[in-house]
Amino acid sequence: MAGLWYTEKQTDNFGITMKIKQTLHVEQTDFQLLEMAETEEWGNMLFLDGMVMTSERDEFVYHEMVAHVPLFTHPDPKKVLVVGGGDGGVIREVLKHPQVEKAVLVDIDGKVIEYSKKYLPSIAGKLEDPRVDVRVGDGFMHIAESENEYDVIMVDSTEPVGPAVNLFTKGFYAGISKALKEDGLFVAQSDNPWFKADLIRQVLKDVREIFPVTRMYTANIPTYPSGLWCFTLGSKKHDPLEVKEERFHEIDTKYYTSELHRAAFVLPKFVRDLAEGEGE
Repeated sequence: MAGLWYTEKQTDNFGITMKIKQTLHVEQTDFQLLEMAETEEWGNMLFLDGMVMTSERDEFVYHEMVAHVPLFTHPDPKKVLVVGGGDGGVIREVLKHPQVEKAVLVDIDGKVIEYSKKYLPSIAGKLEDPRVDVRVGDGFMHIAESENEYDVIMVDSTEPVGPAVNLFTKGFYAGISKALKEDGLFVAQSDNPWFKADLIRQVLKDVREIFPVTRMYTANIPTYPSGLWCFTLGSKKHDPLEVKEERFHEIDTKYYTSELHRAAFVLPKFVRDLAEGEGE
């Protein structure tokens, strides 16, 4: 199948395309269409329902920014939950923090975990670590059944379609608040400001009504729609912009730094307008 091109249609009028070296696996799981392919530009890539989830070449940006921003913001993150993230990238980054005693991963689709281990070992390689508890199940329900349990929760979901729809609702954020300890915080990927302005406005409105500290930050992820990606942080107490310098310790990263931790919260004006409930 060499020479094929794979196109992700990001909107009705726009997409990105990449040349495929070989198709590694295609399967309709109980929840979504899972595809693994080796690409010329980005190495091995995971697609779910036709959307790029992760690639070997640029995955570090997303996974580092989901994990390290909240884990450096919280002064003592002992117990962490990752909802989704079956590729294992966020877990790999979480384990770089020695304070973390237990990291629970809950992904609804066990096939994502299985084939990430097989075809994305550089991303999924830490899922067997003794500090990690991998559970195949519904993250929404896991949150609903948890109370005062986690220091940090990270929502590493697909876009709000299919099994991830519930992960973008106010009820879910309220459940997260209940599942967090009294000084807990969470981060969720919040899509992009070019094509999903309404979603971003709604997410921030909902989170602000529940969490006293609500912040949005961005990162550059070239294989995701528009390349500019947003993350929402909701915290009961700790502000990511007030982290003391001594909190930062040396960590092996390719994108995240202590300087970037602060800079990522400086939003382009059109994104800031969205975050404030304005803009188009």
